[in-house]
Amino acid sequence: MRTMQSWLDGYSADHRHPVNQMLHWICVPPIVWSVIALLWTIPVPSTLARPGAWAVAVMVLAFYWYWKHSRPLAAALLIAFALLGLLTNLLYGLLGAASLRDLAIGVFVVAWIGQFIGHKFEGRRPSFLTDLSYLLIGPAWLMAKLLRKMGFRKIP
Repeated sequence: MRTMQSWLDGYSADHRHPVNQMLHWICVPPIVWSVIALLWTIPVPSTLARPGAWAVAVMVLAFYWYWKHSRPLAAALLIAFALLGLLTNLLYGLLGAASLRDLAIGVFVVAWIGQFIGHKFEGRRPSFLTDLSYLLIGPAWLMAKLLRKMGFRKIP
């Protein structure tokens, strides 16, 4: 099993250009939110759970994957997931499912275009094209950088 550091190192190798890095800082968080929001809008029978149950289930599974690889990153990403979940629940209440879905699709498309523009500057294909696990590494890579900037040294 790969270590979190080897995942982060592999991701870093594909994200060296400053423009690509900047675009990932701008685009990855909205992509994560848009996926949560899209999952939030999948109907759930009211007898089983509340709206957002699918999103919460996926966030729990992602958290578990992060926890197996890096507990400090998993804890930080759990906080991020909780905040994104609260924001999504608020928007769901304000906008309704259909408008939230449309907003999330728009954000998702624009943010992915931004990422592909970054990879044009980089001159390398996105990491996830070689291994889909890298879709989970992008948020962890940014969180690891953020935690280091905040003074945490035992990351991952």
